[in-house]
Amino acid sequence: MKLAGKTALVTGGSRGIGRAIVHALAKEGAKVAFTYNSNAEAANALVKELELDQREVFAIQADAADGAKAHELIDTVVEKWERIDILVNNAGIIKDGLLAAMSEENWLAVINTNLNSIYHYCHAAIRPMMSARKGRIINISSVAARYGNPGQVNYAAAKGGLEGFTRCLAKEVGRRGITVNAVAPGFIATDMTEAIVNAAGKEIQKQIAVRRLGEADDIANAVSFLASDESSYITGHVLTVDGGLTLGSGM
Repeated sequence: MKLAGKTALVTGGSRGIGRAIVHALAKEGAKVAFTYNSNAEAANALVKELELDQREVFAIQADAADGAKAHELIDTVVEKWERIDILVNNAGIIKDGLLAAMSEENWLAVINTNLNSIYHYCHAAIRPMMSARKGRIINISSVAARYGNPGQVNYAAAKGGLEGFTRCLAKEVGRRGITVNAVAPGFIATDMTEAIVNAAGKEIQKQIAVRRLGEADDIANAVSFLASDESSYITGHVLTVDGGLTLGSGM
């Protein structure tokens, strides 16, 4: 129970990687709030599941791109639990397409959700963390930030910005006992990637050193470590969790 007594907020926590992160933090003893965008059924199911395991957790509907809501949610967590120790910025979307055919709407949707939300939630959480002189911020990036993928200029740009943000903020708040890190998943099998897995799963696995697709728990375990006191001397780091997908020349 390495997170006993800690409180956490996870954005986009009702499914996929976010759901696994909520599970991992709660399993280690943290009180966990998480956001969901539209799938109330999945969010409520997760709350009930964890409550049966005697974990303290609650879900809040929120659009990750809504800055006012971000500040409201941080205030809610601090009011309810008197502190916020851990912030995991996981919420994200994809709207892939080649740049020549990409609409401004799809560009902005991804930038607003995947990058601007990081600013909003960190901006809201940093003051109570600085007052407490401790905190853990973990931003979920992607190997696409470093290596790129055709059809993902919006996604890669957002994740690249997230990694630069992570390094700068780490330098700003380290002296106040706050660490800021990112986790960059490789190819993780989730409902978001199901179509790709069905079409090219075996070919993708051949490119991965450990010869398997990643699981959401692989990312959640890394986040759990970075959220703990065991990682107190790690900050400004982007931890790649991809099974060796990007070794050498990369993807």
